[in-house]
Amino acid sequence: MVRKLILGLFAASALAANSGCMLNQYSSNPDERMQQLLYQSEDLRQIKNEWRRFWFNDQPSHLTPERIHGGII
Repeated sequence: MVRKLILGLFAASALAANSGCMLNQYSSNPDERMQQLLYQSEDLRQIKNEWRRFWFNDQPSHLTPERIHGGII
């Protein structure tokens, strides 16, 4: 019983101490790290447009009274 308790406490402390990733995501070089952060920021900014394009929210609705696609009104 004591052995399981000690093993459980050891496992809990190991998991709590290592709550992040084992490997660093960014480079230790400040210039390279800044470039990686800028690229990630730009990717996160662009995902909204990709999401809208995937769900066809960037297209005009077919329920609008005027057609925008260039057909005869």
